[in-house]
Order: sequence, then structure tokens, then C-alpha cells
Amino acid sequence: MTNAHLRKTKQRAAIREVLERADRPLSVAEVLAGATLVIDGLGVATVYRSLASLQDEGWLECLEIPGEPARYEKAGKAHHHHFRCERCARVFDIAGCAEDVRHLVPPAFRLNSHAVTLYGVCSMCGDDG
Repeated sequence: MTNAHLRKTKQRAAIREVLERADRPLSVAEVLAGATLVIDGLGVATVYRSLASLQDEGWLECLEIPGEPARYEKAGKAHHHHFRCERCARVFDIAGCAEDVRHLVPPAFRLNSHAVTLYGVCSMCGDDG
């Protein structure tokens, strides 16, 4: 095993660990910040490559919210939705599902999936008014 290969393995392991410990979807910047606590000098390009590789393996899923940077969460979670804080811009998982969205589908259309994002203020940011 070459030294370069070992370094990449440690970097990827640190990135995986950050995502494993996360209780919510993380942005690239959040993954980088968490992983650099373990691997000093970790670069954003390495984070992007590792995230792409983990997606290719099916271990990681990308969450796309229109107008927002991509966020990443471990694959295999039960169906759920998300909450985006308008103050800190963090995104959180919401357990469960918006009930009965099928009635919103026009006649003769077939619903394959749906995603719901709620917007507001998280408990850590509080509510001033």
C-alpha cells in the first residue's frame, strides 16, 4: 500500500465518520469542517471526490433543495422530509411524511415520489418574534 493510498483512505474514513455521526444532512463546507478536525490540511477537492465516490457506492445520498448548495446524508434512511432554518441555513431531517399527497396529483398522472422541505427557524436559533 502506497503512502498516498493510505492518506486517501484516512481522509475518506474521516469524511465517512463525520457523515455517520451527523444527525442531519451536511453541506460540503460542514463535512470539510468536521473532517479537518481529524485530518489536518484536508482539501475541498478531496471532500468532493470522496462524496462522489460514496454516492457511487450507494452509501450516501445527495439532498437537492432548489437554490441551495447540495447536502449529503447517509443512504438507506426511511422515507422522510426536511426542515431548513432560515437563520443558520442548516437542514434537519423530519421523521415521517406529509400525509396523502396523492390527492394533489392531476387526474391521469402517476406519482412516483415526492420531497417536502419546510422552512422556518430551528430551536437553536430561537424565534424573536
